[in-house]
Amino acid sequence: MRKLKLQMHISVDGFVAGPNGALDWMTWAEDPELISFVIALTDSCDTMLIGRKMAEGFMQHWESVPPEDPTFSFAKKMIDMRKIVFSHSQKTITGKNASITNEDLSTAVKKLKAEPGKDIIVYGGAGFVSSLVKEGLIDEFNFRVEPVMINKGMRIFDLLEHRQKLELLSVTPYSHGVYVARYGLMG
Repeated sequence: MRKLKLQMHISVDGFVAGPNGALDWMTWAEDPELISFVIALTDSCDTMLIGRKMAEGFMQHWESVPPEDPTFSFAKKMIDMRKIVFSHSQKTITGKNASITNEDLSTAVKKLKAEPGKDIIVYGGAGFVSSLVKEGLIDEFNFRVEPVMINKGMRIFDLLEHRQKLELLSVTPYSHGVYVARYGLMG
């Protein structure tokens, strides 16, 4: 069975976005080893899940990266990957290799996990990831922990109704005080 893997920036105090979704607190200076980790994680997956609120901007961003841009090869991975956008009401979506589903979240994700292929990755947004966490659907958490406390903003654990035990798989420090903490969902 395929795993659902989350990759997300998170502040030391547990926020994944600032008030109104602000991302100005994130470290954007990239460490070559961190970039290699992100590429390897992406390459281990062939399907991406995205919440409706994040989908349009996410797809427009990657589809607009020009060939001369240093991130173009990664952008091409994002464009070429199968993307499934989850929405309660929207019926259509614009974006390369993207489709939309209005199906129950838990049912849809379980069906996707049962399909053959590589693993599945989710990048966000915060509300969508919160719903995945609440349902216990994420198998592997890859938190890019940023060396900042932002005090206010959006969290992904607020909908959690019961404890979910995690197993620490690895912790890898990178430059600029960033580290990736990788956890697996237990039982």
